[in-house]
Amino acid sequence: MKRSLDWRNLQFFLAVARAGSLSEAGRLLGVDHATVGRHIVALEASVGKTLFERHLRGYALTRYGQDLLTTAEAMDREATSVAQASSPAHGLTGTVRINALEGFASFFLASRIGSLLVDNPALTIEILTIQQIVALSRRQADIAITVTPSEDDRFVCEKLTPYYLCVYATRSYLDREKPIKKPEDFSSHLFSGYVDEMIFMRELDYLGHLGVSRKMVRIQNSSVQAQMEAACSGLCMAVLPTFVAATRPELIPVLPQQVRLERHYWLITRAEEQTSVRISQLCHFIRDEVQKGEKLFRV
Repeated sequence: MKRSLDWRNLQFFLAVARAGSLSEAGRLLGVDHATVGRHIVALEASVGKTLFERHLRGYALTRYGQDLLTTAEAMDREATSVAQASSPAHGLTGTVRINALEGFASFFLASRIGSLLVDNPALTIEILTIQQIVALSRRQADIAITVTPSEDDRFVCEKLTPYYLCVYATRSYLDREKPIKKPEDFSSHLFSGYVDEMIFMRELDYLGHLGVSRKMVRIQNSSVQAQMEAACSGLCMAVLPTFVAATRPELIPVLPQQVRLERHYWLITRAEEQTSVRISQLCHFIRDEVQKGEKLFRV
């Protein structure tokens, strides 16, 4: 005979669905992975269904698990709304995970999120800056900030702001290496850039846009910070967002009037969460901060 649903078990279920593993869910909940596992087993016993497929990489939702997730998230949103309505002085509660490209996350958002946390002491913000697609559809993040809008009608996409990129180098590099008088001259210079297989969006293939051969990108990594540091060392050049390069005065834009790439940041959320107070207020905060810092992106 099936046992009745326990809301506590559903909370553990939500954590595993969002985190993708028992250990990560346990970290978020402040318990060990064995405790998480026991709650999942108890929930599966109560519904009489297998909710997750266990893989070496973690836990993936079954079809029934996906159906239950929709219900559980609706319950969670309702519970959060009730809690916030009954205790407005404490502000937003819970955890919101934001997946953002490293430039935006590390050089803009991270230094500004503090004011939101001060006003909402029960709120936790997780910012992921990994250079890969984190699927909103699988609840790996609640908000995404990226350079490519989604065409899936399950998501709401809005343009945050345009931003610009230039080629940068140090004075020592420019004095030492071959003169650069036109864009075609870049092809004979050493660059730092993304690892080939990590260019998962064509908008991030800056060097390809400039016609620089991959054989000249001999310092490859997944980090904008690392690319900038390589250029700052005087070893090579790098294509960087102007608001990122502005943090290092030793970097000089090279042919900025001729080579200036334009990209756009997009704010993406799940359509079903448009009524979530927590998500809507986070999005409002991000929009407001971008608007206040508009000049940074348009340098």
